[in-house]
Amino acid sequence: MTPPPVPPSGQNATPNPPPAGAGSHSGPEGIGDRFRLLLGQPERFGRSLEGSGSSSLMTALLATALLGAVLYGLVVGSFAGGVQWWAAPLKIAAGLSLSAILCLPSLYVFSCLTGQEIRIRDLSSVVAGMLALDVVLLASLAPIAWIFSQSTSSVAAMGFIHLVLWFVASGFGFRLLTRALPGAPGRNNPALHVWCALFLLVSLQMMTTLRPLVGTAETLLPTEKRFFMQHWGKTMSESE
Repeated sequence: MTPPPVPPSGQNATPNPPPAGAGSHSGPEGIGDRFRLLLGQPERFGRSLEGSGSSSLMTALLATALLGAVLYGLVVGSFAGGVQWWAAPLKIAAGLSLSAILCLPSLYVFSCLTGQEIRIRDLSSVVAGMLALDVVLLASLAPIAWIFSQSTSSVAAMGFIHLVLWFVASGFGFRLLTRALPGAPGRNNPALHVWCALFLLVSLQMMTTLRPLVGTAETLLPTEKRFFMQHWGKTMSESE
């Protein structure tokens, strides 16, 4: 009998190769995907920082934070108009940036004290994400602030509205921070809660240092030093 033909060497020895692009989703997430994680899934956003591309992500987050701060600053400046059209956006962007820079070293120390192993680059990306989330929320709330700015002439009332919106945005930003940092869950981390309170105090004092934001003054920057609660008290008394 004639034996069956032998298949050529290597034929059917290995399974068919996967179609082109089959593994294309196994690589690091893109910046757009990470922005979606930033808004809805802070834990996954924090884990995504461990891959490559953190530098480009941080650049995109910082650009978003600065752009959003400028856009919201236009709404703040629309209350008084004039020089505040450009002064308020620049002051808000500068104030948020300086607050983050001043508070970043203490956040790194607090993270180390709680046993978290995190690189300063990843920590900076989380802080940039917090700022980006803050200003995205502020930008979404800008129409609410605008309608009040066009319907009231009270500097104290308008300042109170902006303060409430800042507290709301900061709350979501702190939620991102405490959940996105690699390591122990921040919801049960007292050190991170203390840092969030410190950052909020620094941001409030920074905006007081760069006043006026809502109203007007004879000079672009203040010539008198004030604590932010002292400034608010004086503003409230002058509006009565």
